[in-house]
Amino acid sequence: MGGRVGLKGTDGVLEKARALGGLSQSPQRAIRALTVLASLKEDICIYTAKGDMGENQAKSCNFPTEVIHEPTNATSREDSVATAQKMLANGVDLLLFAGGDGTARDIYDAVGQSLIVLGIPAGVKIHSPVYAASPEKAGELARKYFKNEKTLNIKESEVIDLDEEAFRQDEIKTELYGYLKVPHDTALLQGKKSLSLLSEENARQAIALDVIDNMEKDVMYIIGPGSTTKPIMQQLSLPYSLLGVDVVCNKTIAVKDASEQDILEHIICQNSKLFVTPIGGQGYIFGRGNQQLSPKVIQAVGKENIIVLATVQKIQSLFGRPLLVDTGDRETDRLLQGYAKVITGYRQEYVYKVAY
Repeated sequence: MGGRVGLKGTDGVLEKARALGGLSQSPQRAIRALTVLASLKEDICIYTAKGDMGENQAKSCNFPTEVIHEPTNATSREDSVATAQKMLANGVDLLLFAGGDGTARDIYDAVGQSLIVLGIPAGVKIHSPVYAASPEKAGELARKYFKNEKTLNIKESEVIDLDEEAFRQDEIKTELYGYLKVPHDTALLQGKKSLSLLSEENARQAIALDVIDNMEKDVMYIIGPGSTTKPIMQQLSLPYSLLGVDVVCNKTIAVKDASEQDILEHIICQNSKLFVTPIGGQGYIFGRGNQQLSPKVIQAVGKENIIVLATVQKIQSLFGRPLLVDTGDRETDRLLQGYAKVITGYRQEYVYKVAY
């Protein structure tokens, strides 16, 4: 809920996110996953919490549904934990949950390794590899699990959480909390985020120099979050937010740590270009940690004005897998698929595949 309004999550700031117009992404993403399971609705029953904590989504997909918990606050940790514990008590075969790393931590606290679980990605920060690569792939992996395909293994995957308060101050503090048992299929699960190597610093500086040398007058440059993009701001000697989105025009700062609305207001009547960098080891360029770059922003900028910045090492860490998009809007995801220009150094470019 806090992503598009620039809050980088909702831990401790839920009411502020709502006041800024933040909307929950989890309900629609849960529906997208359940839709893929539709062929099995005659064979399974969904145990869930009342209302928008699962009941409404399951019923909208015409699944047999049994309510086992009535939440006092569907967004609270306490109700997430209570629902998961009641699922364990009812002996469910698979626990599907929608959220981010904080939700994965709640599930771990509730059931540990006593249940097979699978995450539907719907959070701002998703470092934990317990999540499928997209809602549809979560549904597909759940379907494969129920069909008991022989190639499907159960793997212990890390639950990693990031301190959101530190994140809002441009600090990255992560901690391993434990492991959850997850149906494993490399093609359907997202990878664990890998950290950048110090040896890549020179490459990032060369990328920044290439970008700056090609900046045009009166064009709004939207600089996405990440350690690959921020050397641009450093070389321009501009204030910046390491984990937020900044907007630059004529080599001066237009907006620091911009929300979706800030970006739209600045590009509505002006040419714009957008720089993003993939998450190392995962390959996402949209939908993970940069929800300010929403479908509205992407469509306003135009696919032809979106440029990916990545060191050769970061591209190699994908082992040939495509760059990924998960914007929350399938029309936008389809628009972005194909190929993107990737700047990998000074006057060095790749053309790399993009998929969803």
